[in-house]
Amino acid sequence: MDLTSYAELAVLLVNSDEPLDSLEGARRFLVEAGRGGHAGRLTREDLRVLRELRHELAAVFAAAAEHDEEGAVDRLNALLTRRPVHPQISRHDGQRWHLHLTEGGRLSDEYAAGAVMGLTALVTELGVDRLGLCQAAPCHRVYLDTSSNRSRRYCSERCASRANVAAYRARRRDLSGRHA
Repeated sequence: MDLTSYAELAVLLVNSDEPLDSLEGARRFLVEAGRGGHAGRLTREDLRVLRELRHELAAVFAAAAEHDEEGAVDRLNALLTRRPVHPQISRHDGQRWHLHLTEGGRLSDEYAAGAVMGLTALVTELGVDRLGLCQAAPCHRVYLDTSSNRSRRYCSERCASRANVAAYRARRRDLSGRHA
């Protein structure tokens, strides 16, 4: 089972620009998150749960970015208590038997269980420092650092390029100010 793909659910939810204030908007988010096939089960209660989960997951990433390992783990443990995982063996879409996390109940419970369990597995296997906040100003998106050398600092190539260009321009201004 690839729990990193489940952890990506947390990143997608926290980084989504969708306000999740309507069923239509939440359906758009689910399509973006690769969960569009489940959108028919969406309820107004799911909207509330997903908005709350977004806030809780953002707090986990913020604690990790502040090097507050205990705080990040405490937040994950609280989420695990509130969002219990119910593993289930499943087969669909021509795939072999595989493990799913919470196949029944509310859609938001299924999403939450996957996102929280994925982050938990990543933190226990790789460490809290693998959860990050983009360092490109003014971006505040989150990311998972699954690089072998723990070098990721940006949420995307776009932010990395923007930050590198800004640093290059700042160095050029600094050099031209010295030569003036």
